[in-house]
Amino acid sequence: MGRAEERRARQRGGHRAAPRRRRSAPTAGATGSAGAPAGAPAGGKPAKSFIRRLFTWKKILGTLFGMCLLVILAFIGLYLYVDIPAGNAAAQLQSNIYKYSDGTMLARTGDLNRESVDLSEVPKDVQHTFVAAENKSFYHDAGVDLKGTARGVLNTLMGRGTQGGSTITQQYVKNYYLDQNQTVSRKLNELVISLKLDRQKSKDYILAGYINTSYYGRGAYGIQAAAQAYYHKDAKDLKVQEGAYLAALLQAPNQYDWALATDTGKKLAQARWNYVLDNMVKQNWLDAGKRQAMTFPVPKAPKAAPGMKGQTGYLVDAANVQLEKQLVAQGKANTLGDAEALVRKGGWTITLNIDKKKQRQLEQAVSEQLIGKLDAKKRSVDGNVQPGAVSVDPTTGKVLAMYGGPDYFKHFTNNATRRDYQPASTFKPVILAAALADGATTQDGQPITASTVYDGTSGRQVVGSKVGFGPPNEDKQDYGPITVQTAMNKSVNSVFAQMGVDVGMSKVMDVAGKLGMDTKGMEAVPAQTLGSMGASPLEMAGIYATLDNHGKKVTPTIIKSADHKDSSITLPDPIGDEVIPRTAADTVTSVLTGVVDDGTASKSVADNPARDGQQVAGKTGTSDNNKSAWFTGYTPGLVTSVGLFGEDAKTHAQVPMTGATGLVAPSGGPGRVAGGSYPAKIWAAYTFGAMGDVSKFDLDTTQGAAVQPTYTPTPSSQPTPSSKPSHSPSGKPSTSTSPSHTPTHSPTQSPTQSPTQTPTQTPTQTPTGTITDNPLDPGGGQNFGQNAGQ
Repeated sequence: MGRAEERRARQRGGHRAAPRRRRSAPTAGATGSAGAPAGAPAGGKPAKSFIRRLFTWKKILGTLFGMCLLVILAFIGLYLYVDIPAGNAAAQLQSNIYKYSDGTMLARTGDLNRESVDLSEVPKDVQHTFVAAENKSFYHDAGVDLKGTARGVLNTLMGRGTQGGSTITQQYVKNYYLDQNQTVSRKLNELVISLKLDRQKSKDYILAGYINTSYYGRGAYGIQAAAQAYYHKDAKDLKVQEGAYLAALLQAPNQYDWALATDTGKKLAQARWNYVLDNMVKQNWLDAGKRQAMTFPVPKAPKAAPGMKGQTGYLVDAANVQLEKQLVAQGKANTLGDAEALVRKGGWTITLNIDKKKQRQLEQAVSEQLIGKLDAKKRSVDGNVQPGAVSVDPTTGKVLAMYGGPDYFKHFTNNATRRDYQPASTFKPVILAAALADGATTQDGQPITASTVYDGTSGRQVVGSKVGFGPPNEDKQDYGPITVQTAMNKSVNSVFAQMGVDVGMSKVMDVAGKLGMDTKGMEAVPAQTLGSMGASPLEMAGIYATLDNHGKKVTPTIIKSADHKDSSITLPDPIGDEVIPRTAADTVTSVLTGVVDDGTASKSVADNPARDGQQVAGKTGTSDNNKSAWFTGYTPGLVTSVGLFGEDAKTHAQVPMTGATGLVAPSGGPGRVAGGSYPAKIWAAYTFGAMGDVSKFDLDTTQGAAVQPTYTPTPSSQPTPSSKPSHSPSGKPSTSTSPSHTPTHSPTQSPTQSPTQTPTQTPTQTPTGTITDNPLDPGGGQNFGQNAGQ
């Protein structure tokens, strides 16, 4: 039948649509016996593959439905099986026991600082601060955050750590009925108990329980204890802005505590405080106009807990901080706040690395060399001097002694671990270490070694910097051409500013981080060569311990062991891999012996009669405006960093220490507290009594001299930018670069390679262009670091 006939036939039959066309017939060789394609069934339809027959839509949907049904049934079973347990928060609290390294008792803590109050005693707007901070949907949710809980369970199963997101009800259940352990079973129990609690108890009951059982830091459990700890008032008298700060604390009690927080921590605390109040405005719980008028309520100074008198509180706090960090690192706590709560809950036996004898010797050295000379009644500045010190074994990383301040009851902040003061010139060895480790050269291609000659003119502008920077030397003294060794001995700012740029400040800060300095957020700018960042005695002791340990990383650790009946903690090895080559580390050590024998520490350390021939390496530091003074030094077996910090006794602001103990400058005015004075004296009094047998450094170095070189470049006239030192070794230091005194003792370290050649390199040039703006120095670099250097 042709197409025309076929069409007419369809029209007669009432069909308007054309029939579906058949596919072209296969070739004869591709058909089966019935004319169907080869491999196809007789009906002509292609055969389904095994995978398609196995995974049909019906089977997939059926499987998913079955799995969902099983999960629902399992949850119903869990819901029926799990009951709301009796509260255990108070019952589980025990004492913590702290011991010296020899096992003798240091302290026992555990008195619970908690006082529950009825919700009616807490102002309504203060109640709202906690809801605004943690769970805005609290008043109308079912007590759980299914999405957040599922995410937490999944992260725990996959080993990704943990995260927040729980409701107030869930957090209360965790605090009061369960524990802080991050396990799947605990999270599921938390979910079920929260659902049941929300059905059986009122929202006010749950909120009251939450704010009365949460940990706020400073040893305070509950809002009443927190109100007393931070604002010295009862909870009923709290203002809304004070309540907002307490609510903000719950996210990170230790980090946000104003007395302990770093600058970053304070910014985060204020940001959280703003977040709480802004949420209250959005929820119509706070008038927007009143919100705008509110200022941040700075908390009161903390009060020490009973039994923490003297140095004990500092040691216990330092041990707790290290333990809390390990709990987070090992996944046993979600946040530092949770970790702190776990530690405060008690049941720990913590043995410290603190050597009882060395601890006593350090305390005695500070008392005899400094505290006994301070008289705040006679001189107000004496009341502003805060000492801190840390002593470390460089071969093991053990913190053997720590001095945190005059008394934990009188000064809560631990001066040994605070890092808000500049380390000043104690940072210079890091610059040299970076140069030696990287094989850096000067601007004219000369390798940087202890014998390299630089221009030591005070205030000279560094070459190669994108910003203008020309720091003055101490007392604006000009040195002219000077070797790196002498520049380290004399702590010449202009030399190390140029060296930092020669090496590359990014490389300098990278090496600083490898050695143990916390460089997060630090800018790699020339101003850092003056040690203008913040650092703690603990941090500087670790850096110098790494140098003493021939470049192998030393992370000071105060904890020897930490045991708990419900948890085991494995402490990391304090001794790590080599972070800079041994020759670089040993060369820095060699150079630093010159600071002691012929430099800024010679009077207090080298000439000390108790030295008895002991080899010593170290560096002094005196910060801008004399707000801090340092000496960090070491023998082959003991590293100690001593810092003095000027802190206003009332406002806690940083202030100069000039004139303390009645020091008088040569001009007749108040004298500066330099790193070579009391810090070095404390160091020497402690070290020479605690070091044991006299020892020698085992150094692998072919660079540099261990003491003042036998010559110093002496120009015939003031050098010009293109001039070279016009001299030959004279065998005698020039007047401008000779030590301030002639050593009366033999050098403690002979040069491994005596300089025999005439220095030929050109002192680094002074730029011919104009001074550019330095964002760190509004004065164009001329006044930055004034009086800093020693």
